[in-house]
Amino acid sequence: MPRTSDAARTDRRRAVVASTVGTTIEWYDFFLYGTIAALVFPKLFFPTGSASAGVLESFATLFVGFAARPVGAAIFGHYGDRVGRKATLVTTLLLMGIATVLVGVLPGYSLIGPAAPILLTLLRVVQGIGVGGEWGGSVLMSMEWGSARRRGFLASLPQLGVPLGLLLSTAVVSACTALSGDGFETWGWRIPFLLSAVLIGIGLWVRLKVAESPDFAEVKRTAGLERRPVLAVIRHHPREILTSALVRLSEQAPFYLFITFVLTYGTKALSLPRTQLLTDTMVAAGIGLISVPLFGHLSDRFGRRLVYGVGIVCTGLYAFPYFGLLDTGSAGLVLVAIVVSLIVHDVQYGPQAAMIAESFGTNVRYSGAGIGYQLASVIAGGPAPLIAAAILQHTGSSTGISWYIVGCAVVSLAALVLMPRRAAAGSEVTKTSRTGMVGQP
Repeated sequence: MPRTSDAARTDRRRAVVASTVGTTIEWYDFFLYGTIAALVFPKLFFPTGSASAGVLESFATLFVGFAARPVGAAIFGHYGDRVGRKATLVTTLLLMGIATVLVGVLPGYSLIGPAAPILLTLLRVVQGIGVGGEWGGSVLMSMEWGSARRRGFLASLPQLGVPLGLLLSTAVVSACTALSGDGFETWGWRIPFLLSAVLIGIGLWVRLKVAESPDFAEVKRTAGLERRPVLAVIRHHPREILTSALVRLSEQAPFYLFITFVLTYGTKALSLPRTQLLTDTMVAAGIGLISVPLFGHLSDRFGRRLVYGVGIVCTGLYAFPYFGLLDTGSAGLVLVAIVVSLIVHDVQYGPQAAMIAESFGTNVRYSGAGIGYQLASVIAGGPAPLIAAAILQHTGSSTGISWYIVGCAVVSLAALVLMPRRAAAGSEVTKTSRTGMVGQP
């Protein structure tokens, strides 16, 4: 029976809210780890080497989580394209949340020795798998409930999970820092991880009320499901996957320098107060609540590629002024540096979800968009803090880090030019082979 317009609007609203709430919780968990990895984990889990070695080892566990994200995208992409968006998203939320809570009760190196960093790394892998499967489903659930002319805006709403998760995790860490005082590095840091249990319950309650994506339901009704969606999308759309990953280089690599590495650089190299950096990051994340959907909306009016290309160019141009502003040590200029860095990021992040998702047909969209998006974690987000820390350690200057950001922008601009164009067409199904389609004669 066809749904009434009121019922469809209610379902659309629930889908958008569930996607945004879910991604907020998962990014809260993910960013929380990054913040504590910069501030606490070097001493707690990697105390045997020098201070700089501890930072590198801590950021290495951060990278492990990124490396696991394409695995999660492939696993949950398969089930998202075969079983449905809703059930898959419930699973990713549980996986991510349980791993985060367990980090909060994990003993340090002083209590269980080498087992501590090993267990920490394993839990980080589980986090990465959960986030890897989350993004594609949350974006598609929101985007596929809307009209083609508003897909940039609707797909940008789950992207709000990034500034919301960053804002929430930074606020909780700041509050726990004030609450625990000198005890933050011994017990205070555990509180934000344990609070994730409450957020999981909220997220599950919201997501279980959502109806399945109409685009996926249509593909399922017409027997258009792909039997092996991951294999099909890799075989038939390698260029779309590769360019989706490379186009994110200028967005993701600088982003993790702007929110994670800046904590190490600011506190260690510039002797800036931790609370100041956390507060500045919260201000920037708050502005992202407006800028992310704004640039998603602008991509509906002026085109995804144009808006995204402007963001790439701005990122490259800002690489040297960013560190120049930080190096002044002035509270006002440091705030400007951090705020502008995340606005430049949002110019790309707003239209990014729709731009990547529209490159694939509905029956392989979860797999293709998720794998392409999460491959950037291995080449961009994961290595970025490690690369920046290594450059700073060997040169003692931020100049090399700025050139690294410029290089990322150049590669992304080339990928944007080479990215295949595909019309955004509702429930369009990728044509692969008839033998690969479930229900075909």
